[in-house]
Amino acid sequence: MPDIARTILVTGASSGIGRAIARKLLDQGHTVIGASRDCSQFTKVRPHFYPFEMNLSQLTSLPDAVQRLLKTYPAIDAAVLCAGRGQFGSLEEFSYAQLEALITLNFTSQAFLTRALLPHFKRQSNSDIIFIGSEAGLRGAQKGSIYCASKFAIRGFTQALREECSKSHLRIALINPGMVKTPFFDALSFMPGSSEGQYIRPEDVADAVLYVLASNTAIVIDEINLSPLNKVISFKKETKI
Repeated sequence: MPDIARTILVTGASSGIGRAIARKLLDQGHTVIGASRDCSQFTKVRPHFYPFEMNLSQLTSLPDAVQRLLKTYPAIDAAVLCAGRGQFGSLEEFSYAQLEALITLNFTSQAFLTRALLPHFKRQSNSDIIFIGSEAGLRGAQKGSIYCASKFAIRGFTQALREECSKSHLRIALINPGMVKTPFFDALSFMPGSSEGQYIRPEDVADAVLYVLASNTAIVIDEINLSPLNKVISFKKETKI
């Protein structure tokens, strides 16, 4: 159990990495506010878990949503921002609407959400914002121009934000996982290999989050990169990438 139980916002908490992070935080004795665009996916009641409906694709409503969130849960002193999705293909295969939607969810909504949370967090004696990025933010890859751009944007955003917050008690950290075995790949034409060592478990990312939160408050963990031991991409049958 942690020395100090915290109240932590987790976005994308209904599935995949976000869900694993929420579970681990609860197991550690923290209170979790699980944000999702569809809270009906939270089918089990757990002590100290509170669902909060928030659609990150609707940018204009985000500032008001955050104000409602902080009014309801004023003890929030940390956030783990996990929400996002993948879409891959050559640039000309994207419609303009698809391009805008992917950048909006994967980057712009994170900037809006952070902007709305920042004044509250800077007033805390100690606070953390942890962004779940991607190895796609470290190196561009074929068929990934827009997805990589959104993750490169998150990485640059966190680097600059860390400098902006350096005189406060707010720490900014970034975790960049490689391919994690989650429903993220359900709608895609590829997935990580199926053998152990060819994928990352969502619980591995959750463990990295716990490490950051439990670290000495006098230090900042800038960035953590997680990769499977062997990088293997498996393509699904009768699909094209």
